[in-house]
Amino acid sequence: MEIKSMLPWRRERAVAERDPFLALRREMDALFDGFFGATGSGRALESFEPRVDVAETDKEVRITAELPGVEEKDVEVSLSRDAITIKGEKREEKEEKGKEQYRMERSYGAFRRSFSLPCEVDADKATASFKKGVLTVMLPKTAEAAKSKKIEVKAS
Repeated sequence: MEIKSMLPWRRERAVAERDPFLALRREMDALFDGFFGATGSGRALESFEPRVDVAETDKEVRITAELPGVEEKDVEVSLSRDAITIKGEKREEKEEKGKEQYRMERSYGAFRRSFSLPCEVDADKATASFKKGVLTVMLPKTAEAAKSKKIEVKAS
């Protein structure tokens, strides 16, 4: 007996080649997984991960997040000592009514992104604004962080 025939995935393939019902079941499982997703949840819960840019200047850390289809009331920004978290929920409903048709689609997705801050920031002076689906968070650096000194690296 060959060792290859003892491997589980080889045996399974051999059985599937002989059993047309097993092959059909696999094809149907793949079809439904592709349509409903691996979790079987359908399009009702879509994964949504907003694009985020983090930029640092001498005076501040600026975070910009693209949140299309998200409303201001559905966004929450929290700041801890060394990290910032942006979380929210996207809700979208489309309804079409016609003479002989009716269609309604819903799409929901929650997101949560956390980032370590590159330096100490003044949480009391932090601001956030939301305009046209773009969230901008301004985090002023503390006096100690703004005074950081660069050390020159020399070849030895």
